[in-house]
Amino acid sequence: MSDGPIEGDVAERAFLAALAGLPAMGPARLRALLDLLGPAGSWKAVSSGRLPREVQAVIGPRAASVATSWVEVARTCTPEAVLAELHSAGVTVARRGEHGYPPALVDDPDPPEVLFSVGRPVVSENGPTVAIVGTRRCTRYGTEVAVEFGRGLSEAGVVVVSGLASGIDTAGHAGVLAAGGGSPPVAVVATGLDIVYPVQNRTLWRRIADAGQIISEFPLGVGPARWRFPARNRIIAALADVLVVVESHLEGGSMHTVTAALERDRPVLVVPGPIRSPASEGANRLLSDGAAPACSVDDILCALNLVCPEPVSPVADHGAPPVVVDPADLGVLEALGWEPTTLDGLATRTRLSPVQLGSVVGRLQRAGLISEERGFLQRCSGSGAP
Repeated sequence: MSDGPIEGDVAERAFLAALAGLPAMGPARLRALLDLLGPAGSWKAVSSGRLPREVQAVIGPRAASVATSWVEVARTCTPEAVLAELHSAGVTVARRGEHGYPPALVDDPDPPEVLFSVGRPVVSENGPTVAIVGTRRCTRYGTEVAVEFGRGLSEAGVVVVSGLASGIDTAGHAGVLAAGGGSPPVAVVATGLDIVYPVQNRTLWRRIADAGQIISEFPLGVGPARWRFPARNRIIAALADVLVVVESHLEGGSMHTVTAALERDRPVLVVPGPIRSPASEGANRLLSDGAAPACSVDDILCALNLVCPEPVSPVADHGAPPVVVDPADLGVLEALGWEPTTLDGLATRTRLSPVQLGSVVGRLQRAGLISEERGFLQRCSGSGAP
């Protein structure tokens, strides 16, 4: 244990950072320690291996081995060194209730006791917040909707929070960044702030840190682990005034976030998807269970009580010039619908010859109404066509 001359708030942050970095130290274990002993007392206890019975009960059957591992780590590190490393990396440390800690999390039923962040303190500022979540295995349809919602919400002054995962998270963040001058992006991650996961999001990670804020309850050096993602998802749900599910399979992280949001009485809006698309199976189930649909940015703004527009025609022009196509081609577009299908499947529906259908598909692609991906034709959202 350190005998260094750290005092006051700095000392508390140093002890908190060191405690959070101990192996197998999850949110519940950290909270049990701090509730009983406070930051300095907790570090003294874990350094000696003498854990209160209440903490041992939270740890469970592995309490003795966990306590031994904590003693071994405490012998080789000091809280001052941990805090210095964080400061050197530009990471801010905030304890629950302190300045810089998100107000929405202070009275949460399962609050993180300490948060690490890089960037500006976006979530400590007042303003509406929406979480956009969805599957990593998203379709082009889901990607387009997430980008559109992220951009539109940012332009409307709404802070968009997501998890920096592949798929819908990535698309939502990209939409916010594409807005340019709107509300900044916020990401909550399940690793330490020096561990980029997934690695292909390294550039996006850097752009979010530069433009907005990245948050984690895990200290530097902590890599991805299965249990950390549901833990991360509860923070996303708690930060949001409204949760929007763009695409979701029946099981997965999005459903964990929905559960966390409902436990916190957060409204959940869901984007309807094709009934035969596995990527929308969970989303459509939520709709059948009574969730409100999110068919536009205005639907989300209405849920935030920011605007409730008058109903408009589904084919209303929103400023973009109409796409001019042959009326006969629109019959093929309607036959395609919103479900990905093969060219052979579309030929069966339309009964057109391969040459005729190929010509129509080519014209619809050039008009931006459909796209082809991995042998499947998909209708593009936001085209303005019926």
